Amino acid sequence: MNSPLPQDPRHTWLGAPIDARPLFAPEHAALMATVRGLAPADWGREAVPGWTVRDLVAHLLGDFYGRLSRDRDGHREGPAFAPGETLEAFIHRINQEWVDAFSRVSPAALTDTLGLVGGRVARFFEGADPHAPSLGVSWAGADPAPMWLDSARDLTEFWTHRQQIRHAAGQGTDPDPRLLSVVLDTFLRALPHTLREVAAPAGTQIQVRIDGPAGGTWTATATGTRWSLAEPAGARSAVRPAALVRLDAETAWRLCTRGIQPDTALARARIEGRRDLAEAACQIVSIIH
Repeated sequence: MNSPLPQDPRHTWLGAPIDARPLFAPEHAALMATVRGLAPADWGREAVPGWTVRDLVAHLLGDFYGRLSRDRDGHREGPAFAPGETLEAFIHRINQEWVDAFSRVSPAALTDTLGLVGGRVARFFEGADPHAPSLGVSWAGADPAPMWLDSARDLTEFWTHRQQIRHAAGQGTDPDPRLLSVVLDTFLRALPHTLREVAAPAGTQIQVRIDGPAGGTWTATATGTRWSLAEPAGARSAVRPAALVRLDAETAWRLCTRGIQPDTALARARIEGRRDLAEAACQIVSIIH
């Protein structure tokens, strides 16, 4: 992780703030290297269900334009919710509308524009105030969310889509721990929200440990009113968690993005303690789906 940011007392339950700002430029450089290295046939391969690589690149471009227009330029025009439409349905609808509109744009033109606009997005995030209120992060239960979480969430989306493009082109997941460690750290901020309906005595702890150079340990503690990633008082004295879930990094990020289902992750996990709490933790989702 990068230099720690000051803790914001309004969001202590989300854990220590993440400073993803310096990583947008290297992530964008990695994305452009991936896209520019695609063979012509790769653009038509399925990257996610229902979308080709070309569609996914168009979607990324839409994300870039949306961030700049909304947060840099203060632009408030655009699609609105249909009557009775949920957030998930709204996002899926407008994403598809964008992809459909860009079906006439060639891969070469998409690549050129992605490089230009994505560079400006990286510069925007580099200068953002990490504690300013920003867009809600529904999967973490924070609305509004602090910019540090909102921006880290965007980094995870850009990173995840890059892996999906790589996989479609026959490449493996980028193991660079400089990026993956922050992606995993961001994904695990969904843990308190995931456990929100799990009743447990105050002080009960559930621990998720991800192995490997990009991994770490995240401990959610029941406080009586919610689960929290904040370090509880006296945490340095040995407290045995009620449940410990150990995952490898590949399983963890795929679980959080629903590239695999919880039962698959549980089959791969090493679990100590209460199985029911481990199963609850493995319901984690760190995307809108």
